[in-house]
Parts: sequence; C-alpha cells; structure tokens
Amino acid sequence: DTLAKQRVHRDDVLVVVGGGVVGDLGGFVAATYLRGLPLWQIPTSVVAQVDSSVGGKVAVNLDYGKNLVGTFYQPQRVLVDPAYLITLPDAEVRNGLGEVLKYALLMGEGLLEHLESSAQALGRMDLDEWSEVSRRCVGYKAAVVQRDERDRGERAVLNLGHTTAHAIERCTGYGRVGHGFAVALGLLVALRVSEEVVECPRELRTRTTEVMERLGLPTRLELPPVRDLLEAMQWDKKVEAGTSGFVGLSALGSPVRGMDVPRPVLAAALEEVRV
Repeated sequence: DTLAKQRVHRDDVLVVVGGGVVGDLGGFVAATYLRGLPLWQIPTSVVAQVDSSVGGKVAVNLDYGKNLVGTFYQPQRVLVDPAYLITLPDAEVRNGLGEVLKYALLMGEGLLEHLESSAQALGRMDLDEWSEVSRRCVGYKAAVVQRDERDRGERAVLNLGHTTAHAIERCTGYGRVGHGFAVALGLLVALRVSEEVVECPRELRTRTTEVMERLGLPTRLELPPVRDLLEAMQWDKKVEAGTSGFVGLSALGSPVRGMDVPRPVLAAALEEVRV
C-alpha cells in the first residue's frame, strides 16, 4: 500500500537498509510488487552482512515455520559497510557470530583458525577484522549460490545448523532467541549427529565449543521438550527430521548433505545442548 500510494514504478529502485528480517521483507516486496522492482540491499547487522543479504532468498515466516513463503530474487547491489556494526548492541554482534562460525566449519581450517586468533579483536569491533570475516563468508556463499542458485543441490550445505535453529526459533517464539545463537546451538547438534552417522571426529565438536565460548556464543540453552523440537523440524522448508535432508560434517571443511538421521540420534544430540 505504501509503494502504491507513492506511485512507485518498475524503474524505481527499492533500497532496503537493515538486518536480516528487514532484508527478507524488503526483498520479498521488491520481488512481488509490480512483479519485480530493482533491489539494493544495505545490510546493517552481522547476520545480514555475512549471510542473508547475499544469495537472493527473500521470504516471510508463517506460524508453521520460518521462511515458508518466499522466492528467489537477486539484488542488483549489496553494499556492505562494517561501520554499521559499531552501532549494534553487544548481544546482537555475538548473535551474528553464529553464522560466521557456520562458514568457518564449512570452509575449513583457514577461517576457523582466524576466529580463534581474532576473537578479542572482533569483540572490540576492529573493523579491519570484520571486513576480512565478511569478505570470506560472502565469498564462500556467493560461489555456492552461483553454482546452485535455486537450491536444488549443493546450496543445501548452507543449511548447516539451521534445521535445529529454525525449530528452536519456532518453538520459543520468533525473536526470543537470536537466529545466530540458535544456529550456533544447531552446529553443535549437527556435529554430534555427524559423529554418529558419518564418523566426524569428536575433537571438532570440542574445538567448536571452545571457539563458541571465546566468541561469547551460548553452548547450552533452556529448550522446549525434544518432541516439540522434532515436530517443528517437520516443517522446515528443506529438511524433515530423520530423513535425507539433514546437513552435517564428515570433517572440518567437508559438509555432507542428504544425511539419514535416526530419530533417537537426533533426540540425543538435542539433549546435549539443553541446560
């Protein structure tokens, strides 16, 4: 209605300034209003700068699950300025590091080592460090998206940790647990599952937990009953719990998609991140 009242035309540019929720909503509007407006994304949160503003997924939530209504719509430009992060509360900065850690596990030793050595610099908002982290994360995601824009295969690896994260967000109420915090817990669940299913070394989960503690990420949380989380996973747009959609790691930098996860294994892994 706002765009219509302003008589926005197809050659006008919709500039979306904000975090992941704003970017998704604005992107969805750009994709659907007049069947498509030129879109510029200017992400202002950590999650948006390292992940959600790049890749062209735009969607909104339903009560049944996250991002269930949406489409693929690429922005003309994504302008990332880490100076925006200076204005964020500390909790929001740490929240975004959950997505950064996901990329570190996907990419391999280089970024994980960098996080181990630069945790303090990131905490004091060293913009050079944040620029480097954003560059690495965006570079990895952009390469994956270029090979599989419509999420028919390889792009599923970007869902690492998200099956659990989306279930936590749904069961606790959207906005109560930050997306990055939920992803961080989801990474620990994925690693625990991977130890059972694809023989991922136990040492990687130990190392990941230590990095999370350095970055100020939660390693445990008060969670709803496991049965509720498992039910919520059935509504994940990519994965059904216990079927071939789960993403794990066989080793650092070696994602495995299409894992068959027995329900008892997933339930046990969820219990390990419960307070």
